[in-house]
Amino acid sequence: MENITKFIKTKKGNIPLILSVPHGGTLECSEIPERLDGVLGIDKNTIELTQDLIFHLEELSEKYFSGKRFPSYVISKIRRSKIDLNRMEAEAYIPSSLLAKKLYQFYHKQIRELVDYNLYKYNFSLLIDIHGFEKNKRPQGYRDVEIVLGTKNLASLYQDPVPIKNRDKNIRGEIIKNFLSLDIPIAPGHPRRKEYILTGGYITQKYGISEISGSQTMQMEFSDRIRIYDKELKNKILVSLAEVLLMYLSNKVN
Repeated sequence: MENITKFIKTKKGNIPLILSVPHGGTLECSEIPERLDGVLGIDKNTIELTQDLIFHLEELSEKYFSGKRFPSYVISKIRRSKIDLNRMEAEAYIPSSLLAKKLYQFYHKQIRELVDYNLYKYNFSLLIDIHGFEKNKRPQGYRDVEIVLGTKNLASLYQDPVPIKNRDKNIRGEIIKNFLSLDIPIAPGHPRRKEYILTGGYITQKYGISEISGSQTMQMEFSDRIRIYDKELKNKILVSLAEVLLMYLSNKVN
């Protein structure tokens, strides 16, 4: 088998945060056949966006921790049309491809090992699965937003049902409050408007707290405006997100 790092980039960090990027890769890999159904497109620039977020997390970390900190990450470089890592294995690739099977299993093995490491070291883990969406493809009638969050209706953050008064007292609530204060539209975030709400895909659900005690997960989808067209907005959002995440994590482990 070819060097697996050609296809999947991974690193263990020194804070209990894991960033997963399953759909940003552009490698063709002729050895793996094209999938025949489902979404096949690339979440363009999600790898670059994640790399920028990692940079800001490290640069800002000393405000919240003693010494620089950086997150763990697992990033796929291979095209989604070959392997969809955010699906259960039976739906993720053409079954005849042994290479696809090895890459899929390696990606998920890395996530699980990082989650287990965080739980062992910090008694807590937060995974953010990073995706992209095109603003002009949002369902008709839904509010125009720049960021969409998915937490399986908070089941990926809490093991038990959450009272309405406490639904915003978590990392999702902190992120929403932060971006609304910056006048950046985010969903969920408006109680009286029709919202495009995600439950979070396979990764969010598989590694969330309802499946693994102590492991919180959230899917974050960034608009094409953020990822591709507006560098100033992207920088503003990533710096602000890094601050929120670092504050949340420092309260968990300090």
